[in-house]
Amino acid sequence: MKLLLAKAALAPLLLAQGRQVRRKALRLPEAAGPRHGEVGDGELMLRLLILGDSSGAGVGASHQDEALAGRLSRALARRLGGRVRWQLVARTGHNSAQALSHLQSTDLQAADVLVTALGVNDVVGQVGSQSWLQTLQAIDAHARQVAGVRYTLHSAIPPMHAFPLLPQPLRWWMGAQAMRLNQRLGQALAGTAERGVQAMPDELHGAKNRAAVQALMAPDGFHPGPAGYRLWAESLSERIALEAFKDA
Repeated sequence: MKLLLAKAALAPLLLAQGRQVRRKALRLPEAAGPRHGEVGDGELMLRLLILGDSSGAGVGASHQDEALAGRLSRALARRLGGRVRWQLVARTGHNSAQALSHLQSTDLQAADVLVTALGVNDVVGQVGSQSWLQTLQAIDAHARQVAGVRYTLHSAIPPMHAFPLLPQPLRWWMGAQAMRLNQRLGQALAGTAERGVQAMPDELHGAKNRAAVQALMAPDGFHPGPAGYRLWAESLSERIALEAFKDA
């Protein structure tokens, strides 16, 4: 209710700031490089599927090796002591519904684990929480049916309240919406063994040191840079190593 009242009161300013951000934002390309591969040595330990928006596509990094897919697959190979085969399905600008359509139209490799990096564009597009949750559930169901996924880890929506690009109060508003969706997702998945949600690393939240956050971000002030992707990937790999193999 408080957010709705704030939105009504701030609507003209939020709209104006949103237009200004879109007009002035630095537009970076998706990371170069293949969208599938294999890393590590020894026996095949894990098959990984990553579904995402621009952050999943590696905007802010020059090559997939420095972006989420490359860093996460290598981190998992290192933690598990084996090989990781990975596939990336991601496109700039996609909200969760568009990512689902992209997934459904892609020839998927077999996968054990699905990681989603989605939600920022749902916040920007003001997608309702119930619709967002239903779409994530449909993504999980499709990945299980078609690729054989047995564990899905949803990366939480990034801390938009710490994005250097966004002015106040737009930064506060989008951050509050992101936290609300993350909270709803956590509640929906409570007690669920086959799916989980992983918060972004504390270093990206910027509560104590915004200058440190900027050092982890890309020049556009909206996407991670290579250092931010490294922290993000390590956090996800630790959770996957714990959850995906706990019954093995």
